[in-house]
Amino acid sequence: MTETAPAGTSAGTRTGAALPSSFAALVARESGGITLTQEIVESSFLPNIDGPVVTIAVEYSSVNFKDALAITPKGGVVREYPIVPGIDIAGTVVESTSETIAVGQKVVAHGYDIGTAQHGGYAEYARVSADQVVALTTLSTREAASIGTAGFTAAMSVEALLAAGITPSDGPILVTGASGGVGTVSVDLLSAAGFEVHASSGKKDAAGLLTSLGASTILGRLPGDPDAKPRPLGRAEWAGAVDCVGGKTLAHVLSTTRYGGAVAASGLTGGAQLATTVLPFILRGVSLLGIDSVQLPIEKRRAIWQQLESNRRPHRLEQLTTEVAIGNVRATLDSIASGGATGRTVVAVEGGFK
Repeated sequence: MTETAPAGTSAGTRTGAALPSSFAALVARESGGITLTQEIVESSFLPNIDGPVVTIAVEYSSVNFKDALAITPKGGVVREYPIVPGIDIAGTVVESTSETIAVGQKVVAHGYDIGTAQHGGYAEYARVSADQVVALTTLSTREAASIGTAGFTAAMSVEALLAAGITPSDGPILVTGASGGVGTVSVDLLSAAGFEVHASSGKKDAAGLLTSLGASTILGRLPGDPDAKPRPLGRAEWAGAVDCVGGKTLAHVLSTTRYGGAVAASGLTGGAQLATTVLPFILRGVSLLGIDSVQLPIEKRRAIWQQLESNRRPHRLEQLTTEVAIGNVRATLDSIASGGATGRTVVAVEGGFK
């Protein structure tokens, strides 16, 4: 097949298994509402990208809340349709103009504009900038997709707490939204690091999973009375927290964190507004640590993935992961949008289209 090279790839392209002239993809289009349909697209559907690029034969992706928002009217994450959702990509490089990412290399890519402003992982092939790619050494592509953006965010949260000086001897760590993707991996990583983990979830049927992941105490959704007026300072309970919810939950967590504690915040499913006071910060010295996995520079991203492949490797990843074929992913997207999903869902792309 003769193909016009994308911008920045006219020279030095190395090719592995041939990129076909067409391939299957799930394409979200805006037409009144948002449709998500399996299509056969031409190779020219892949984007033109300046600078070194890699083309990946996608083996696995995953399901994240942002993927559900991508197919939700006024979801607020997609700049322009049509788009191939899937903010996580894991597979094998078939074309490369990079001097550091070789053809045949197993890789993972996530963050930046993947799945929101450029085509993502819900297709048999994806093309991204080489500066968005992490080479895998010990993790399989399935394991990397199982970790994905959510697990990576969990690892960032745990590292932030450790960098803030929080140790297991300081007391329990709270994880809110503990049954979700970020929450389950956080429970796993924190318990493996020796922390006493208290897991908060509104899903009563998730208690068994959270206990198996290492949580010593299972709590319901916080605060217990969502209509109660938040207290500026509550009884100090936690040495630190990973908050995946935001809103009233985060306000409650801040007010109940012990002196010198820290809260790593990455979620907003409970709302983007934070109604609190400065008292936790100036009377207890609590630190609020913002966690962003989207724009994190690639070298820091690669360093965290190195930890995930070694000393910070999730111990119970298979336990918290469900697999779904790409042809059946819509139901899982609907479930996560309505708050019904638990743990991580990896999407089998290779061989998974109907």
